[in-house]
Formats: sequence, structure tokens, C-alpha cells
Amino acid sequence: MEQKTKVNAEAGKQEIVITREFDLPLELLFKAYVEAEIVEQWMGTKVLLLENKKHGSYGFETRDPKGNVVFKANGVIHEFVPEQKITRTFEMERTAFDVQLEFLEFEALTEGRSKLNMQVIYRSVALRDQQLKLPFAMGINMAHNRLQEVVNKLK
Repeated sequence: MEQKTKVNAEAGKQEIVITREFDLPLELLFKAYVEAEIVEQWMGTKVLLLENKKHGSYGFETRDPKGNVVFKANGVIHEFVPEQKITRTFEMERTAFDVQLEFLEFEALTEGRSKLNMQVIYRSVALRDQQLKLPFAMGINMAHNRLQEVVNKLK
């Protein structure tokens, strides 16, 4: 199956550039990133906090059936421009990964299509390369496929 989400990582750089075109109008794509109920559905995790504003913060958590925390992430929103961009940090707790900086830009292509451009910056090339050794590209593609499916139901 084709990976619709494109992940580009140039050798020697501390960044990953992620792009994905969606069959969604811009306002619905943006809504998928800022409405907790929708985020929970496509990310498959509980949204503990989601303050969509400059200097806001967010937190996600996933528990196993026994109630043990298996994933926890949080960050600070540094810039928030509705239907245009979100600049935020992202940090997974209890992992070897350091905090990363994410620039999300939302772009209308047509009335019913839009594009997400993400630039993710890591503290070092080594940390970026460590991330890429995981099934990162497959995982983000699967998440974006779920986003498309969930938001299609809102149309």
C-alpha cells in the first residue's frame, strides 16, 4: 500500500520534513489537530490537555487494559494561527528521545483538498536518525490515514 504521508530526511540534517495531502477542506484538517475529541479518535490516545493558543500546552496519554501508562507526551504551543500554523514542542516521557520542535503548516489546495507540512527539528542528527530507525514513517502514515477516515465522517 502506498504511503501517502511523505517523510523526507536529508543526510546530516537535524530535521524531518513530513507532507501529506488530504481529501479534506482546510478547516476540517485544522480541526483534526485542535479538537480534543477528534485528536483522540485518530491518534488513539487520551487528550489530557489541549490549550490551543500561544503559550498554551497539551498532554496525551495512553494506558493499557490494566491501567498502566504506556505512552505519555506533552508540549508547549509557541505559535497558534487558526487554519494556518501551529508551532509547538513535543516530548515523550520516559523515553531516550529528547524534546523536539514541530512546525505545522496547513495549506488549502482546493475547496475540498488541503495539505499538512510539518518540519520536525531534533537536538542532534543522531537523535533524528534514532527516530528514523523506528517504524516512524509507517506510524505517521497510519495515523494520517485514520485522520482522513475520522474526519470524512464529519463532512
